[in-house]
Amino acid sequence: MTAPMPVLPPEPPPAGAAEAVPPKASGHQPPSRLLAPLRETGKLFSLAATVSRDVFRRPFQVREFIEQFWFVASVTILPAALVSIPFGAVIALQVGSLTQQLGAQSFTGGASVLAVIQQASPIIVALLISGAAGSAICADLGSRKIREELDAMEVMGVSPIQRLVVPRVLATMLVAVLLNGLVSVVGTLGGYFFNVILQHGTPGAYLASFSALAQLPDLYISEVKALIFGFIAGIVAAYRGLNPRGGPKGVGDAVNQSVVITFMLLFFVNTVLTAIYLQIVPAKGS
Repeated sequence: MTAPMPVLPPEPPPAGAAEAVPPKASGHQPPSRLLAPLRETGKLFSLAATVSRDVFRRPFQVREFIEQFWFVASVTILPAALVSIPFGAVIALQVGSLTQQLGAQSFTGGASVLAVIQQASPIIVALLISGAAGSAICADLGSRKIREELDAMEVMGVSPIQRLVVPRVLATMLVAVLLNGLVSVVGTLGGYFFNVILQHGTPGAYLASFSALAQLPDLYISEVKALIFGFIAGIVAAYRGLNPRGGPKGVGDAVNQSVVITFMLLFFVNTVLTAIYLQIVPAKGS
């Protein structure tokens, strides 16, 4: 038997030789990263339009709506009441100190109450619903997505948006409107207590200035803000929950992203609504 021939390593290419470059595949090129935010924004608006349309479709998930309403209310009522007290106190103390410097201490009540009702109350409600209820909604939908439950529902002919998203969004909207009234009352009482007790204000002047400066449209715009903020919080949480990336870790990232995105949208929409309200509704006494 002859010995096997040794296998020699391939010779290196000569110096200066150009390496073979595979030709570029012709056809569709990868989209620019600059278009990704626009694409995500379009999908978010598409989900909002789909939810608005499916609200009127039958059958309506009454049981799911009641369960989600109770859950959202149970996790937000106590924190909202506790947070509204220091908010009302800080606003009352700051406005009271400023009015004392200007010699207009009799207007402390009206200015502080208007600040609580028009600005602080809807913002507090929206932040709590987004942070507590919105994160839970996002985590729930995201876990269903990675377990392929939503895909199974679509295969069986059940719309996940109508079955799961619509009741949750409606629940956040209704809780936001009701919770806004609670926060307004508690914040107003907190401001009254701190102004009368700590700053030695007059109870009659506090109430008189409130009735002199406040008007019913101030409460209307507060409730409208709470309704819109609840809708935004529910839609953003549902959108990020329906589109997680990377398994369980992606669900956690989606929860964080939903809270941050909701906060940014809330402050932007609040600025727009406040500017429109101040242009449409004249101040009382003007």
